[in-house]
Amino acid sequence: MIIIGIDPGLTCTGWGVIAKAGSRISHIANGQIRTDTARAMAERLVELDAVLTDVILTHHPDAGAVEEVFVNVNPQSTLKLGQARGVAMVALARAGMPVAEYPTKVIKKALVGTGGAAKNQIQAMVKVLLPGVKLAGEDAADALAVAITHANMLGSHR
Repeated sequence: MIIIGIDPGLTCTGWGVIAKAGSRISHIANGQIRTDTARAMAERLVELDAVLTDVILTHHPDAGAVEEVFVNVNPQSTLKLGQARGVAMVALARAGMPVAEYPTKVIKKALVGTGGAAKNQIQAMVKVLLPGVKLAGEDAADALAVAITHANMLGSHR
């Protein structure tokens, strides 16, 4: 099974694709989508959708998972994050795959063992679980963490 994880953001969206075979997981690809802050909101969302669609068409995932929105102090930031997340969910659903959603604390606990893990701890565990992976950045590492969490949760749902 091929799983894509997405860490949504309007400025930078991370994505990561892994393969799950039994209890084994392996890295396929990861990256980040940066949108131009000088462009209009609608144009940035269209760009995000287009690049995610290309990633989906390239890697043909069977399932997708997206990190849930956390509420920021700044309501505008939360709204923008929610819009990017909506685009990611639509791109996955349009491709016909089931879409799971995981809160940040669940992802951190699944990888590191504590819901309060720091970004560098997530990156370190992603590198342990996917030996040899070259991370495209923090958001790509977070996206791989989302995919790994989903792979592990799939086994627990059976």
